[in-house]
Amino acid sequence: MNVLFLTMTSGWQDVETSGIYTDLMRKFRDKGHNVYIIYPRERRLGLSTELLNNNGVYTLGVKTLNVTKTNVIEKGIGQVLLESQFKTAFEKYFAGVNFDLILYSTPPITFTKVLKYVKKMNPNAMSYLLLKDIFPQNAVDLGMLQTKGIKGVLYKFFRKKEKELYSISDYIGCMSPANVEYVLKYNTEINPNIVEVAPNSYDVAPSKSSPKMEDLAEIRKKYNLPTDKPIFIYGGNMGKPQGIPFLLECMKVVADRTDCHFVIVGSGTEYPKLEEWVNNAKPNAVSLYKHLPKAEYDELASSCDVGMIFLDYRFTIPNYPSRLLPYLMEHKPIIAVTDSNCDTGIIAEENGYGYYSPSNSVEKFIATIDKMLQSDIKQMGENAYQFFLANYTTEHTYNAIMQHVKM
Repeated sequence: MNVLFLTMTSGWQDVETSGIYTDLMRKFRDKGHNVYIIYPRERRLGLSTELLNNNGVYTLGVKTLNVTKTNVIEKGIGQVLLESQFKTAFEKYFAGVNFDLILYSTPPITFTKVLKYVKKMNPNAMSYLLLKDIFPQNAVDLGMLQTKGIKGVLYKFFRKKEKELYSISDYIGCMSPANVEYVLKYNTEINPNIVEVAPNSYDVAPSKSSPKMEDLAEIRKKYNLPTDKPIFIYGGNMGKPQGIPFLLECMKVVADRTDCHFVIVGSGTEYPKLEEWVNNAKPNAVSLYKHLPKAEYDELASSCDVGMIFLDYRFTIPNYPSRLLPYLMEHKPIIAVTDSNCDTGIIAEENGYGYYSPSNSVEKFIATIDKMLQSDIKQMGENAYQFFLANYTTEHTYNAIMQHVKM
């Protein structure tokens, strides 16, 4: 079977690296399918459009403008041009391939023209949307867009694009049950039978022996962390969706606790707010690190005890953070500090691997920290790993998609 994947995710130079998309594409490859990927090669890289055979996966990098980490004008123009650039590249390199399955993910929601073209060229192919981002409503929630007035014109444009993307998709795979419910509630024209859970997923890593206590202690010493108390870690992006101002308020309250420690690692537009506070307040119980290379971050995270997830309380859409899975894979329970629509914390509580705390109450956050400290953290971590094995491996996502494919 020939599989085409359209994605905005860059970094396909090595398909063997770990990631929710690289792992899934390798799963299709390893199951005997021919995999073809089209992705953007942003202007900053200085590379031309190029087709490579990357360990048995055909990766077509298309030269585009910068569509990430750039100014609003270039990003906007780049998004508009992306469809025609992808379409032109498809015509040149993949027109002779008969595709059986077309996969694509959000963001963005602006792939409709190229998808229509690819489906026209492959009328028997099944199209499957991996819905990772519910836009434009998430932008409305954070105040970036408005639904009414002059500014509402842009919202209506994107909302039309969103509905068009749904309408040309044979199936829509969502990250969680709450995502499924939301999509169907606010898009009543969609047939409920085509919307299902196809979760974020990773390959199961080779089994390894648990690190020795003395090794974990050495890692903590390396990063100037205490060796005699539980450590809570937040790692990842620090932008507006993560509700960093609330995270900062929480850290101010726990700044001098003596029964636990907090580690924050990452980067993003909101990082300077945390950096300024740490530099001025010099909290005893909080350590802050800017973005670390993956190997170093994994080493640091392995020495911590509990993973934390933060999301802005204003969200009305049920996000399901990808940060969750690495915590579960590392046998760590979680505290999901999120809006009330997100079901990450509810699922964690129902399955014994974590707790939910609303991201608008510092008092409840403190109470949740106290509750975790009184719990069997090691057993909850084992529950976390078992839940990953039972629900979030690439085999689960692969099977969710393939059950609809007529071979």
